Amino acid sequence: MKEEQAPKLPAPKPIANGPAPVKPAAAAKPAAAPKPTAAKSITTLAVDVGGTGIKAAALNEKGKMITERQKIKTPHNATPKKVIAIIAELAKMAGEFDRASAGFPGVVKNGVVYTAPNLGKGWNNFPLEAELKKKLKKPVRVANDADVQGLGCVTGHGDELVITLGTGFGSVLFVDGHRIHLELGHHPFHNGKTYEDELGNRTFLKRGKKKWNKHLREAIDDLAKAFNYDRLYIGGGNAASINFKLPSNVRVISNTDGLLGGIKLWQDPVVA
Repeated sequence: MKEEQAPKLPAPKPIANGPAPVKPAAAAKPAAAPKPTAAKSITTLAVDVGGTGIKAAALNEKGKMITERQKIKTPHNATPKKVIAIIAELAKMAGEFDRASAGFPGVVKNGVVYTAPNLGKGWNNFPLEAELKKKLKKPVRVANDADVQGLGCVTGHGDELVITLGTGFGSVLFVDGHRIHLELGHHPFHNGKTYEDELGNRTFLKRGKKKWNKHLREAIDDLAKAFNYDRLYIGGGNAASINFKLPSNVRVISNTDGLLGGIKLWQDPVVA
């Protein structure tokens, strides 16, 4: 008998609409690195408190004024309350800012005012920096006005003396850029009188420009002997009344330096 062969079965047909062949996944592209965002420029409200006027302007980080300098007359009997109110008004006029700095005509240590002989009452041991911070709701630094003006003009090399001739007589010494506050205004100068007695605004108005210039010339000679400075800078409103030729290492600086120094005050490691 012949052996029966198994019947051949038809090949299976592909299933219609079956799953499509799986392709190997493409390699994922690396995510693009985020573009660096430009750092926000910090705006500083620079305030210069003087015996006759309080000035302010907003500055960018390079010290360039981005608003007009505004000025409000310093009131009679300029108490802390009055001065703070004027600074708040100047802040509104300046618009948006990130921080503030103020130059103040008196002895200032760590933001506290110890004396302000050319203003009103109530300044002894007054925490001006803290009160301005509270009022403006911004970080604030406060220093003596001559110190701030000096920060805006010194080179940072050698011994540099700064004096200001305004309502009073301000002074500060910089040694290789490090500031040392001075109170030369109350130091004996001429015939038993102090520098402020002979060169302050009261004497300027009472005795006239000629006598004032004579005393200033003597003061410059005395200061050169006492400090042997490399450079002397003279600021303040009455500096514009100097009518004699200054030595080559002495120059008059602009009142604008009092505002520009407000930027440097934030870079200064010593807050005094």
